[in-house]
Amino acid sequence: MSKLGEIDQYLWLVGGTTGALALTGVVAASAFYLSYRPRPEKPLVTLHEQSLLEPGPEMVRVSKFYKEAKNGRYLRYLYEDTRTLYETFRRGVKESNNGNCLGWREGPNKPYVWQTYNETLLRAKNFGSGLICQGLPPGQNTFVGIYSQNCPEWVMTEQAAYCYSMVIVPLYDTLGANACAFIVNQTEMSVVICEDDKKANLLLDQSPRCLRKLITIKEVSPSTHQRAKSRGVEILKFTDVEIQGAQKDHPCIPPKPENVCTICYTSGTTGMPKGVMLTHENVVASMCSVNMQLGEHRPSKHDVMISFLPLAHMLERCCENSVYMVGGAVGFYSGDIRRLADDLSALKPTMIPAVPRLLNRLYDKAQSEISNSKIKKLLFNMALSAKESELKRGIIRTDSIWDKLVFRKVREGMGGRLRLMVVGSAPLAGNVLTFARCALGCLIVEGYGQTECTAPVTLTVQGDHVPEHVGPPVACCKVKLVDVPEMEYYAAQGQGEVCVQGANVFKGYFKEPEKTREVIDQDGWHHTGDVGKWLPNGTLKIIDRRKHIFKLSQGEYIVPEKIENIYIRSQYVEQVFVHGESLKSCVVAVVVPDVDVVKCWALENGIKGTFSALCENEKVKKVILDDMLQWGRTAGLKTFEQVKDIYLHPDPFSVQNGLLTPTLKAKRPEIRNYFKPQIEDMYKQLE
Repeated sequence: MSKLGEIDQYLWLVGGTTGALALTGVVAASAFYLSYRPRPEKPLVTLHEQSLLEPGPEMVRVSKFYKEAKNGRYLRYLYEDTRTLYETFRRGVKESNNGNCLGWREGPNKPYVWQTYNETLLRAKNFGSGLICQGLPPGQNTFVGIYSQNCPEWVMTEQAAYCYSMVIVPLYDTLGANACAFIVNQTEMSVVICEDDKKANLLLDQSPRCLRKLITIKEVSPSTHQRAKSRGVEILKFTDVEIQGAQKDHPCIPPKPENVCTICYTSGTTGMPKGVMLTHENVVASMCSVNMQLGEHRPSKHDVMISFLPLAHMLERCCENSVYMVGGAVGFYSGDIRRLADDLSALKPTMIPAVPRLLNRLYDKAQSEISNSKIKKLLFNMALSAKESELKRGIIRTDSIWDKLVFRKVREGMGGRLRLMVVGSAPLAGNVLTFARCALGCLIVEGYGQTECTAPVTLTVQGDHVPEHVGPPVACCKVKLVDVPEMEYYAAQGQGEVCVQGANVFKGYFKEPEKTREVIDQDGWHHTGDVGKWLPNGTLKIIDRRKHIFKLSQGEYIVPEKIENIYIRSQYVEQVFVHGESLKSCVVAVVVPDVDVVKCWALENGIKGTFSALCENEKVKKVILDDMLQWGRTAGLKTFEQVKDIYLHPDPFSVQNGLLTPTLKAKRPEIRNYFKPQIEDMYKQLE
């Protein structure tokens, strides 16, 4: 039988002409699927071995992304002519071909307007020249304060300072008037660039003698001018200083890599903030290491980043400077976090640095959307399962049927174009991270770091879908763990205090040599105070915190944050602060209950009253305490680690009430002082 006859015979078997059409359809669909099926992306390192172990007893781990790391070297820069933040910005000017640089909105419902790289560079140079006209000498002994929300003038001030080798010192709201005055005094700043009337007045409240000029970005009232004058402070407009600088046109005096570029004051959970001295090399090394590790996902001149995390902190500063280095664009949020969704919709960013709080809100909103519909919940879970199985195969995409049916609204809520998100500053729950990766369909990497290490120490690798770790060391540093015997953590067992050495480690605390020696040992290792654990694949997991240890009267050590991390799992607990004293034999806690859960329980049990009244109800207190103790027993807390009494407080700890730092860590001394009467009362009742 001829070939043609065989085909005819076969077509007859599958139904003649109809069969032929069906078969053609199947073939076409198969060809389409094979052409457009999602292809897995190969990770840049083998995921079962993500870092290298140096020879020797200290079990030091280094990056696999930089070949020279195994020879004890650190990545310091990627381009020979780009080794300072002065040079990185100029590289961006060339790379962008004078493209968009800084974007902002003139008001709600307005589109973003843009300033080009050449305009930005010229205005920054003019402003720097203007600072010299105002009596600031160029060089490392000149500190320029900036007290403002993220805006174009912030970045221009930073670059203006770098044009003349000056040092930028950011101030921010949550420091408070006392700490701001302390910083101005310690650095002997004579000039602070200030956003508006409110911030100018806050600085004038405790105006140190060294402060001579405030340069304001927005208009300030005549009464503020008068108030400043009475304190011997002159107020100038930002644009006026620019014009003055343009007329004089002082020649640039560029910095060297080893020069300090910023003194970044840590918000500090204890005492006055400490000034972390970071060099140009520190910041460039950090930026370049992260870019190297991101591979093809690294920032490019086509990227648009949204800026909403505080520029006073190094996570945001490093991310923005990374974008400027490659000629990308940065759009600033409107200044009101409640309008962030509107800003995202208008800007449509491709990149975003984020904190867990943002992803937690995304997750909570999605859960609330599906909570009242079984069909929605079923579809959501099917979508999550399908996308997670793709994640495990290294597939990241936004064009699956589930992306269109289930996750479209989540993605559009972030602007619809997101391709890269860098998350840091606090621990992130595994289920939230997995949800975000599935729903947003973009690469989300999680990092661990500190201001003292210029933001990144470790970063997760593209292709690693497993959450709840912070990845391997980045290429500018190496990491080791050291014993913490009082907490029973030993490096030989792969657990201990995280120590960092490398090109990203700070020079020291400004005018605080003793505090510097407390954290940087004679071999140059920075002791972070965080306790980590090496996972078998060479990634790091942060498991504890060394600080805030206290001893009870019977000699037992207590690590309050470890206990808090267990109690917070209780459905009734939104926030918890565990406290103990060396003259007492037990610990107590202040608990902020979860409003919805407590109200629901009260309704089911016939207990009426406002939330404040419920917090004073003994039955409510008993059910919460019993649940916390049960969680403690399940987690293996020793008897002396379990709280003996709790005080229920209706209002959450927040940045606004001064009980949390800007990175949402508990300000332990402040919380202790705030609840001193209640703590004393609990101990009195226990006697």
